[in-house]
Amino acid sequence: MKLEKKLVSSGYWLFRWRSYFPIVIILIFVPAMAGYEYVGGSRETTTTWGLVSLMVGLLGLFSRILVVGHTPQNTSGRNTREQVADVLNTSGWYSVVRHPLYLGNYIMGLGITLFPFVWWMPVIYTLAFALYYERIMVAEEDFLRGKFGENFEKWSAVTPGFFPDFSKWDSPSLKFSFKNILRREYSSLFALIFCFTVLDLIGNYLVMQQAFIVPLWNYLFWITLAAYLILRTLKRHTRVLDVEGR
Repeated sequence: MKLEKKLVSSGYWLFRWRSYFPIVIILIFVPAMAGYEYVGGSRETTTTWGLVSLMVGLLGLFSRILVVGHTPQNTSGRNTREQVADVLNTSGWYSVVRHPLYLGNYIMGLGITLFPFVWWMPVIYTLAFALYYERIMVAEEDFLRGKFGENFEKWSAVTPGFFPDFSKWDSPSLKFSFKNILRREYSSLFALIFCFTVLDLIGNYLVMQQAFIVPLWNYLFWITLAAYLILRTLKRHTRVLDVEGR
């Protein structure tokens, strides 16, 4: 099997299991948290650093929101069984980078890996992400090339794969839909806050030998959990969040 075909084949397999990639990152956190200490020996400074890390993660979520808010139905989804694309997205974020959602995912994960304040953690995460998602992106482009042919070739020839070129910006073809964000990204926000809350709980226990969560993460956890449960219920049992063509 040619190397290119092998990359594509492994990419399709990894695509189906990409939702389990965070488990790999959790394994990296084990040695990172083993020698955990408060930043500067201060719990207050650690909370401030946690906020900085959260801002990085929210930047990644915000970039996902900008993508999902403008995309049509059956594109840029969370499907794992097979590739799905009714149309080729080439406007908005897709005019400056071919894989904007994966870029958003990377930034979200980077924010989480910054929390332990261990220099090698974001480095290992970046390498693992590149190794894993490079193959997925190759597989996705193989699918799009087969479905959209020349249109894909023209778009991919001028659009960067992962690092945006904002000089190529083209306004989105669809208006921004806030309902689409509520329907599709509520779990991303909760997952982000959940990770920071768990890390704070583990860190406090390792340093103080006592299980507790600082008020900031405690409040954010319960607020986002409530939002998650409400939006999940509305999505599964009502049509309140449905948007035609999205």
